Amino acid sequence: MFNLKLIKNIGVPLYLFIYLILPYSARSQTLKVDFLRNLENSLNARDLKFIKENFTIDKNKNISKQFANIINDFPDSKWKIKRLKSYIPNKDILRIKVSGKKIINGEIHILESDFDYLFSIANGKIDEGIIKNLFTTIRNDDKKIDISFKIPDKVLTGSKYDIDIILNKPLEDVIIAGSIKPHQVNSFFEQEILLEPLASGGIFKMTRAPSKPGIQIWSGIIAHPKGMITFTKSIDIVDEI
Repeated sequence: MFNLKLIKNIGVPLYLFIYLILPYSARSQTLKVDFLRNLENSLNARDLKFIKENFTIDKNKNISKQFANIINDFPDSKWKIKRLKSYIPNKDILRIKVSGKKIINGEIHILESDFDYLFSIANGKIDEGIIKNLFTTIRNDDKKIDISFKIPDKVLTGSKYDIDIILNKPLEDVIIAGSIKPHQVNSFFEQEILLEPLASGGIFKMTRAPSKPGIQIWSGIIAHPKGMITFTKSIDIVDEI
């Protein structure tokens, strides 16, 4: 039986994965593909020199620190990157997938993170960028928990919207715990979330979008007798859809 008292006051670290990007090349499509491959290979080889050469000074210091943090937490993490078609002038978009695992107290924790990176170039180097469609999970349940995340990718400014994290199989008398809270954009930090008893169906929350366009980020956790799942999701706040 799951013992809620054991985790009642535990602060669980959640990490916001805001990472790495590709410098724009005005050469042939073949060279662009090669550049993409070089970036992916450099990340998987832990080559920080590549990052320093392709980001502005301010950016590469921050990126290098963030990259070092995730490698420290998930030493075997793998990166997959592909380029998406951009409909925004002077902007490029990458689809980035990060996966990894680590063992804590004999339990395997699996990281899966997917996000798009919208960016532009200044003086031949990356100087600014925006994370879109971020969704990250860290779980130690070997995917035994049948769970659905119903969180929108985009909502209108000032509008109400629902966040539903649904456990698809009835739990009867089993106690679960969890919580969810918003984050500030462009932060990389450990955030403690205190667990609270939940109804057996999951987390169901209605909230309101900010009044100005931007990005809203939510992180949360579900604790279940079969394991724990932490998650982070970004939502675009727009003034028209």
